[in-house]
Formats: sequence, C-alpha cells, structure tokens
Amino acid sequence: MTDPIGRVTSAVADRYTIERELGRGGMAVVYLANDVKHSRHVAVKVLLPELAATLGGDRFLQEIRVTAKLTHPHILTLIDSGEEDGLLYYVMPYVEGESLRDRLKREKQLPVDDALRITEQVASALEFAHRHDVIHRDIKPENILLHEGVAMVADFGIALAVKAAGGQRLTETGLSIGTPEYMSPEQVAGERSIDARSDIYSLACVLYEMLAGQPPFTGATGQAVLARHVTDAVPPITTVRSGVSAPVAGAITKALGKAPADRFQSAKAFSEALVAEAEEAEQEIKSIVVLPFENLSPDPDNAFFADGLTEELIAELSAVKQLRVISRTSAMQFKNSGKGVPAIARELDVRYALEGSVRRAADSVRITAQLIDASTDSHLWAERYTGKLDDIFDLQEQLSRRIVQALRVALSPDEDRRLASRPISDVRAYDAWMRAHQASWKFTKEGTARAIRLLQQAEEIVGENALLQAGLGYIYASAYDFGILHDDETLRRADHHASRALELDASLGLALYAQGYVRYKRGDLPGFIRLLRCAIEQEYNTEALAFLGCMLAMVGKLDEAREVVDEALKLDPLYLFTNFAEGCVSLLSGRFDDATARFQNILDDVSPGEALILWWQGQALAHEGRLDEARERFAQVADTDAMPLADLCELSCRSMDGDREGVAALLQERPALVETAKTDEWFSNFLATCLALASDEDGALEWLDQSISWGCCNYRYIGEFNPFFEPLHGDPRFQQLLDKAREKHEALADV
Repeated sequence: MTDPIGRVTSAVADRYTIERELGRGGMAVVYLANDVKHSRHVAVKVLLPELAATLGGDRFLQEIRVTAKLTHPHILTLIDSGEEDGLLYYVMPYVEGESLRDRLKREKQLPVDDALRITEQVASALEFAHRHDVIHRDIKPENILLHEGVAMVADFGIALAVKAAGGQRLTETGLSIGTPEYMSPEQVAGERSIDARSDIYSLACVLYEMLAGQPPFTGATGQAVLARHVTDAVPPITTVRSGVSAPVAGAITKALGKAPADRFQSAKAFSEALVAEAEEAEQEIKSIVVLPFENLSPDPDNAFFADGLTEELIAELSAVKQLRVISRTSAMQFKNSGKGVPAIARELDVRYALEGSVRRAADSVRITAQLIDASTDSHLWAERYTGKLDDIFDLQEQLSRRIVQALRVALSPDEDRRLASRPISDVRAYDAWMRAHQASWKFTKEGTARAIRLLQQAEEIVGENALLQAGLGYIYASAYDFGILHDDETLRRADHHASRALELDASLGLALYAQGYVRYKRGDLPGFIRLLRCAIEQEYNTEALAFLGCMLAMVGKLDEAREVVDEALKLDPLYLFTNFAEGCVSLLSGRFDDATARFQNILDDVSPGEALILWWQGQALAHEGRLDEARERFAQVADTDAMPLADLCELSCRSMDGDREGVAALLQERPALVETAKTDEWFSNFLATCLALASDEDGALEWLDQSISWGCCNYRYIGEFNPFFEPLHGDPRFQQLLDKAREKHEALADV
C-alpha cells in the first residue's frame, strides 16, 4: 500500500502540521504533528485507505466521539477526529516516552513489581471505560504507552467504531478487529456480543507476556494462534518465570479462562486480586532454623566441616527474601543441647527446622537431612545426598533447592543465581575458608592469626579471590576494633583487602561490610552507615544489622535504630551482639531502666560474666542513679585482664569516688587507653562522662569534643539524657558542642 505523506499533510493542513511518521499498525498510520492552534505536539492517526474505503465515515466518526467522553489518568483522550479527502483520522495527545512494546523489545521480561503496577493502571482505565459502556477490544502492548513510569491506554473505542461502521462489509474483506496473540476466545469465535471480560482476557495476555517474555499462545501463523486461544490450556506462568508467586499465577490463570463466566467479572476484581494476592505472597514469609549438623565422621577434627555446612546452608537460604532464617549464632546455641525440635522452634519463634548429619571420610561425603514442621512435629521430607568431596558445592545447592521447593517458595532470578554461585571453586580452598571462619570467631590473637594464615593458604590454591579478600579485610578490621592488633598497619591491611575485594566483586556483602568497618574506625560514621546499608541489602547479616543499629543510635536516629535492632533480634535472638545492641539503643534513647534489664537478660541467659556487658550495665545503672550497683559491676570488670575494659571500669570507680587526681593519674599511666579512646566515639564519650563526674570540666569538654568529632552526635543523649553532663550545661563551651552535635546529626538526615 502506498501512503503519500503529502496527501495526509494536505488533508489536515488547516489544523495540524505533519512532521514525521511515528509508526504503523494493522488499522492506522501514526504521524507526529504540531497542533497549529495550541502549539503542541499531537499524534495524528490516519486509518489505512483500504480500511477507510470499507467504512461508513459518518458512522465511524459518530461512534468514535464516545471516546472523547472518557477522561481518566490512564486513558489517552481523544482530541479531534474528522474526514478529509477520503481519509479518516483521529487525534490524540503525543506522549513522550515509549510503548510497552518498545520496553518489551528491549527487556523481554519485566520485573514482577513493574508488571503488576502497569497491569493495575491499565485495569483502572478499563474499569472506568467499562462503566461508561466502552469496550476496548484491542488491548495489546502497542496500545499501552509509558510516560515517566505511568501507563496510559490509547485507542479506546476505535476498534468498536471500526466494527460498527464497517458492518458486514468489514467481515467480507477478511479484516478482523483485534490482535491474534491477545484476542479472547469469544473474539476468535466472532461472537456479536463482546463485553468487559474480553478486555480482561486480553490484559491477562499482556501481563503474561510482561512476566514470561512471550504471550501465552504463539504459533507460526495468526490462525494457529487463534486456534490455541480456543482449544489449548494456558501454560502455567511459573514454568517460565519461577519468581512469580503461586497466588499471582493463579489470578492470571483465572483471568485467562476460556469461558467469560470463569474469569474475573470486572477489571477492578482482577486488579484487586493481583494486588491482594501479591501482598499476601509478600507477607507469607516462611520461618526456619537450620540446626547444627551432627558430625558422624571418624575423625573428630571434621566437626568444623559439619559446622561449616550448617553455616553455608544458613547463608544460602538467607539470600531468599521469602524465608526468615535464624542466623548461625543463635542456631549454634542448640549444638548438642538435647532439646527437641518443637521446643527449639517455640524458643526461636519459627515454624520449620532442618536437622541432619554429615559424614566425611577421605574424599567421600554423605549428608542426611530432614525438614520438620515444628507446629506438628512432622517430617515433611528426609533425604540423603552422597558424593565426593569435590561435589560438596553441588550437594549444598541440591539441599538448599530442596528446602525451598518443599516450602513452596518461588525464587527470583537473582536468588536462583545466588544459589548456583560458587564463590570459592576449589574444595581445598573452601575447606580452609570454613576453618578460618571458625577460628576468627574466637576473637583472640591466636584465633586471628590462624584465620589469616588459613585465608592466605586458600588464596595460594585458587589465586586472588573476592570472598577471601573480604574475609581478610573483615578479620583485620575486627582485630583492630577489639584491640587484638590495634595499630595503623592493621587498619591499613583491613582497608587494602576490603578495597581489593570490592574491585573483584562490587556487590559482595562481606566486602562492603569490611570496608564500612574500616570507615568506622577512621571516624567516618556516615560512610560506615551507607556501606552497611548496602552490605545488608546484598546479604542479610545480623551482626551487620546489630552494628548498624548501634551506630544509628550513636548519631541520634533512634526510631530507625530500634527498627533495625528489632529485625536483627528476629533473625538472631540468642546472639550476644544482637541483644547487646538492643540494650545499647535503650541507653542512648534515655531508657536506662530498660537498658539495665536487657543487659541483665544477657548476663542471665546468653553470656554470664561477660565483661563487655557488665561494663555497659554499669553505665546503665549509673545513668539510672543506682550508683552502688554500678560500682559493683565496674569493680567486677576492673579485677579482670579484659583490656581496655578493665582500665575503663577502674577509671569509672575512681570518678564515682570523686577522685580527680586518681582519674588523671590512671590516664597518665595508661597511654594505650587514651590512644584507643581517640579512635572510638563511645570510649571518648565515656571518658568525658568520667571526667565530668570527677569535676574535671575542662577534660570532660575536651573528650566530649573528641567524641562528637568522631561521630557520636546524638545531641539528645548529650544534652537531655546523660545526667553527668548536667553540671556542664551552664558552660558556653558545652552549648557550642551541643550545637556542633545537632549540626552533625542534621547533616545525616539523608544518610
């Protein structure tokens, strides 16, 4: 067919200046034009001449005017229509952006959330039009325009107008209304009465294509596609897109029912079902604990292998968003505990538990596992996996996938990729990685040295590796923070290894955590917070969550700090650090009695006699005004070799006695204590509190300045909650420091 643009230009010249062709479809050619009267761009759609020749022009224009009454945020309105020189045309606003077809050509499959959002917006437009007795009849990606993320439906009423104006003549030409891939069975059958449920079917076809990358029915010819709409069952969307939840897949299947009576009866009902079921699927988080695998190996030294397998399964399953997985530290509390699964599940507030055993002999491995529904104490399945040591990665993946399958959790593409990933490819290096991980948790000089040595040995086997580099960065940073290796060279090494890990894999959670740790120990709390947020987004880590919660409290983001710590406690309720973080946030929020109680819970149930917790509980008691009890806690730690906590507690005891000279003497005698406080926001704040209590206002203000400069800008704690700073309130220097803390806090509003 020839379509001289000159003829079109001449026909509409009094109102529109044609600039160029935008595209063409089965019924019309679309031109970009300038609206002369209103100086705006519009889309002029000119019906194909052979189609126009079969239509009654007056009837077409009469029918199309119904569309002009449709005013809705997701409907592209009709501006104008007419007949000139035998050409039938209609005019709509020009939408800058792209059609859904353009996006599908570029991406093929859309994210589930995007697909559901677009479907909801189109359904809203259809619901409005259907209430005004307008059926679209040709819903397809080409007729859905995307403008700044908002979907707008074009060509409402056009198909009906063409059919009404064409009558029997249209049928005789062989032209059909609709597009084969999106036509409902009743359209295919040529039924005279088409209602809203036909548009719902077409919209479901479009949603299916957004998720699957192709419509539900395809074929070599249009006729073959039409036949499949009538006769073939809909292929389940989950067979081609595993990330689609079962409820959403069910809604799509219902909307694609062969008989209109089997579908949703309105576009609103379809949309509401998708939204409600998507939200339900989102909320349906399955909770599970992976209990420590029993070591059945002849060599007792292989206990590390059983623990390592437990940890790796926890890490793999934690990457699945639809699972709430209890973290390793809480899970490991039940090693050899003798408690039954129902009792453990109640204590951890989970429904499912995985327990099993591993036997390693020479290069052979046998893993036995059973998944238990703790609510009924019934086994969902029990399986055995056997292979060579070189097969351990495949065995782990098989086990993880079997758990996900049994819990009926759909994996997203990214989650599927993570389960299949192999961060360390050689089993010997993997063995060293697991041993290093075990050694690092001892937080001793010997354990740290062994962990570093093992990671270096692993890299000798596989070469430079992102995970191994990240492990080295984290171990050096934690050794610096805990005072195990507190020197500039240790922090430099931590920075070097963390940076190198990020160069190798910019999305590795442990590498981001290690780099954040380095930022923290260099006084960059905003950088630390940003990096920990990124690390947690990539890989849920309860230690990182608890750490982040403490630092958010330090900078005064108290509401968010509580939310983060609550999340950490859900995943790791028996871990000392998550429980400590809860007490820390309470203290920094001015809830001293709550902090005292929470620290006592740790001492009673998690870690009796822990020096760190005794020190913090002493602080909470002192803030609460219970000075004799506080002194008792500080004295307990002062008599130990837990440095630098013992020195800090001795300092506190002297300050509570009002022994200003004794405080000054201790600081003079313990230069390491002073140096440590210079690189820690809370140690320096603690020194300021002790000096204020000992009536050394100048020293208190100096260390408070150091604390604020290092990042402790919780101005409410400094100016309202801490009773020991009250004698400083009248000093102009204190008010200046309080203003400094408030400014630093406000600067973190967007962090």
